[in-house]
Order: sequence, then C-alpha cells, then structure tokens
Amino acid sequence: MTQSSPCVETPRVLGFDVAKAEIVVHDLTTRRTFKICNSQAALRAALATFSGYELAVCETTGGYENALLSVCLEIGLPIHRAHAKRIKSFIDSHGGRATTDAIDAAWIARYGAERFATLTPLAMPDRAKDDLAALMRLRQGILAMRTQAKYRRAAPGAERIARHLDAQIDFLTAQIKQLDADLAAIIKANAEIQRDEAALRSTPGIGPVSARTLIAFLPELGALSKRQVASLAGLAPHPRDSGQTSARRTIGGGRSGIKEPLFMAALRAVQDCPTLKAFYERPVSAGKPKRLDLTAVARKRVVRANAILKALRAKSDEERSLT
Repeated sequence: MTQSSPCVETPRVLGFDVAKAEIVVHDLTTRRTFKICNSQAALRAALATFSGYELAVCETTGGYENALLSVCLEIGLPIHRAHAKRIKSFIDSHGGRATTDAIDAAWIARYGAERFATLTPLAMPDRAKDDLAALMRLRQGILAMRTQAKYRRAAPGAERIARHLDAQIDFLTAQIKQLDADLAAIIKANAEIQRDEAALRSTPGIGPVSARTLIAFLPELGALSKRQVASLAGLAPHPRDSGQTSARRTIGGGRSGIKEPLFMAALRAVQDCPTLKAFYERPVSAGKPKRLDLTAVARKRVVRANAILKALRAKSDEERSLT
C-alpha cells in the first residue's frame, strides 16, 4: 500500500510592482490584479483585508516602496523587500519575456511563493538607526564631492577657478562638520547605538566613521556568521573554478558604502596593531599584491566587529534573564 504524501498548503502571497504614483498588486491566491495609489492612506485602506496573508513581496525601488513597507508593518502583513536583480534572475530562469506592471507583479508574487521558506520578512525599523543611515549616506556623498573638488583644485590650470573651488571645499567641509555633529547627537540620545559604537571602536583600526558606517549599513551585525558578514560587506572571496581550472578568487557585490571605510580601517589597523601588521606584511613580502592583503585585513575587521557585537548581545540577554 502506497503511503500518501502530506498535503503542503500553499502560502498566501501578494506581489507588489511599485512605482512613484501607484502600486500594482497581484494576489497569487485569487489570481486577482489591482492598482493602489502609492500613499499611506490608500494603502492602509486597500491592504487591511490582507493582514492574515503569510507574505508580501516588493522590489527595492530607491525609496518609492517606503509607504508600502510602513503600512505592511503597521497592519501586521509580513513583507520581504527583494533585490531587483534576484527577481530578474528568477523571471529569466522561468523563461519570462513579456513585461508589464501587472505581469511583473505576478512574477514577484510567484517568486515569494516559491522562495517562501528562505525569504526573511522586514523587521520593524529602528528610527534612530534609520536616521543614522540617512545621515551617513549623505555624508558619504558630500565627502565624495569634496574629494572631487580637491582633485580639480590640484589639477594643472586650476588657477582660473581656484577661488570658486576653495569656496566649494569650505562649504562642503562645513556641511560635513554639521553632519558629524548631528550624528553625534543621535548616538548620544540612543544608549544601544552608543554602546555598540564604543564596543566597535575598542578594536584596532575602527574609528568613529568606520563604526558608524557598520552600525548604519549593517544593522544585522552581531547576528551573522563569519561568511555572511563578509559577503554582506562585499569582502568574501568568490570561487571561479570549473573542471581543471581554478581561477583567482575575487570579491564583489555587498552593500554599497561599506567597503571603502573598511579599507581605511584596515590601513589604520596595520599601522596601529603589530599582529595585524605582521599578518599584512607576510604575504606582501612573499610577492602577493598589497590590495589582496589589505582586503584580507578589512575582512578580518568586519568579522571581528560582528563577533564583538555578538558577544555584547549575548551578555545583554544574559543580564536581562537574571533580572
């Protein structure tokens, strides 16, 4: 007698194709597609009846999805924000070619259903950390503009526009100082961020900018494995082996805005820490590229930062359990 396999219930999933003015929704359970104005009031009214669904999925759209995310968290609808490249790869793997807003919403819903077990719903945002991330992102942009202006100021023939460039550099420097003051105020008002920053800065090479970058852009820090944190930071070496060929492993991907501060932290670390200096100089003396060895030091810094916050979280949980 053949034993029947257990019935696996298909999760109820919504797929959202987000645009600036409106959002196209596909309900995978009923196969119904409809549009909603991209405003919190309209979304709240339209999605209230879907609060019992197991998952909603949308793509990252540069901020146009923020109202949707806020409403889903408010009404208790689990939502996953997927990277657009992953959605595209999923569609390509199924041979999808046609594209309209309705078709895209249906594909996003299907992606959520097929990947349901591996997708992590968005957690309730931390307002202080969101503000920290926004200010750090702005600081990075202004710092890049100041660096560009300094290069132009030092270039041949810059004498004709030197006065304007000097004024621009002074203005951007003042902006950076103001942002640093605002960042310090956020950290001072939040005990958890203040504690995390102090803990991260206790390790060689990690100064205030590196610590704030990690806290802002890697909120998962302290809850990841070594490989996970290295990959999210864009510092994990990816294999490129095929048959008898074993190519040099390269880093790539990762969240934007993290690698450069970590490389600066690595440079500082090899200057301040004799152990890391020896770790860095050993491969260099053997003829390996300095960039490769600096990458290894940067990877050690982010792995160490993850371990520090993991230990800090465990200690805090233990203290809470005893009270």
